[in-house]
Amino acid sequence: MRDARLLIKALRDPSSVETLDSGQWTELISIARAESLIGSLAHRVRDMTVPDRARAVLQDAIEAHDLARQQALWEADCARRALADCSGKIVLMKGTAYVAANLAAGVGRSIGDLDIMVPREDLPVVEAALLDAGWEWVKPDPYDDQYYREHMHELPPLIHRERDRMIDVHHTILPLTAGPRPDADAILNDAVRLENGLYVMAPADMVLHSIAHLFADGDLAGGLRNLWDINLLLGHFSAENKNFWAELHRRAQIHGLCAELARALRLSNRLYGTPLDESRPDETIVSDSFYVRRLLARDGYGRETRKFTRFAFYVRSHWLRMPPLMLARHLWTKWRKGGKPSN
Repeated sequence: MRDARLLIKALRDPSSVETLDSGQWTELISIARAESLIGSLAHRVRDMTVPDRARAVLQDAIEAHDLARQQALWEADCARRALADCSGKIVLMKGTAYVAANLAAGVGRSIGDLDIMVPREDLPVVEAALLDAGWEWVKPDPYDDQYYREHMHELPPLIHRERDRMIDVHHTILPLTAGPRPDADAILNDAVRLENGLYVMAPADMVLHSIAHLFADGDLAGGLRNLWDINLLLGHFSAENKNFWAELHRRAQIHGLCAELARALRLSNRLYGTPLDESRPDETIVSDSFYVRRLLARDGYGRETRKFTRFAFYVRSHWLRMPPLMLARHLWTKWRKGGKPSN
């Protein structure tokens, strides 16, 4: 297998797996695991005719992700209780938000850290409350701490000393040094309250956050999973609300993410067949092929391929996050410390 197209096909058309031989099943499962999509795949094909050995692997994935879902919701509730005295909104983000809001994007979705967003002015109170409740710093290095606080969209990561679970506390959705400057106040103001008192982003903002994370911040690592999230969110919200597309484009203008939204729509449609906004012209952008090449860079063993492409997007991710002189200083400092830049 030269790339991850086998996984794309299985997610788009679950019935396609019924024609796979044992070798192709091995490749499909290997790629799905590497892309953190094994749970999503397992749920997509659960009603298909599947070989017994593959069925056992997929059932294990379903059970593992059901447990991860419960753990994610429990961790969110632990944070809610720890921050009960904080006056501002506590907004769940990413996978935990999807499962808390009972969205299709949360079904089988891998969930790692707990990500929350709070008003920037509440950061000192939130930080103190979490430290008092048993979380502690993951990055004790003074340079990393200062870098996060001055330039990033979140506090340095924290981990709970007993549960060994991490939390990332955001105050916006992109680094402060990035090109786009999303309106954090608008996101918080329009957040939707859940029954337990926590919040999730409004539909358009939830989609745009996923898009910003994929196309305006990182190096597209885990991109197939994030694009699958975008595909499912777009399908759900557009079917639920006929005015969703107009609201999505309006919010993209507010957050300065119009170009990123356009690329996400094109690539999601190209790879996953996502329905597009019929009011917008169908476009073909040459550079999209470079993104597709990066997104599909896995072989049949689940190993990373296309090293040059990956490196180019790695460099791009740092270029997006900070101006050239600042980037040079940051890379030099990290190199002197003997560590690969992670920010």
